[in-house]
Amino acid sequence: INTTISKGDVIAIIGPSGGGKSTFLRCINRLELADSGEILINKQNILDKEIDINKIRQKVSMVFQHFNLFANKNVMENLCLTPIKTGILSQEEAIKKAKILLAKVGLADKENIMPHKLSGGQKQRIAIARSLMMNPDVILFDEPTSALDPEMIGEVLSIMKDVAKEGLT
Repeated sequence: INTTISKGDVIAIIGPSGGGKSTFLRCINRLELADSGEILINKQNILDKEIDINKIRQKVSMVFQHFNLFANKNVMENLCLTPIKTGILSQEEAIKKAKILLAKVGLADKENIMPHKLSGGQKQRIAIARSLMMNPDVILFDEPTSALDPEMIGEVLSIMKDVAKEGLT
């Protein structure tokens, strides 16, 4: 693949099952290492072994197909854990931002709910809000609607469109 993606671009990677779409996304976020080539973000090769992977992951966030919410943490804790642990936000800042993002994704009343009590669409919206907590430059979505019913698909796609309108790639 040889392409340039500019800030604010929205692209879709389409191909057959098993064609490497998810692997490609995981390589962009360095969850997997590419066998060869380069992946440049802001002219920096993220495959360089000496690069600080944590800094890359702060800029490139991923929303997974199966949500990957922490089952033992409520919604607020799921949103706040990483930005607090990485020192990006204080606890007070994280809670404030999480409340804003929960309202944005239409789930302001769910902050104390455990993930197993949420619908698939709600879990996906929480996963999107969690991704936004890190102020990423890029958000990668790996089949974000595959496990959702038609009504939930519309809600999640609407949130993704809103995120794109704000200039995220």
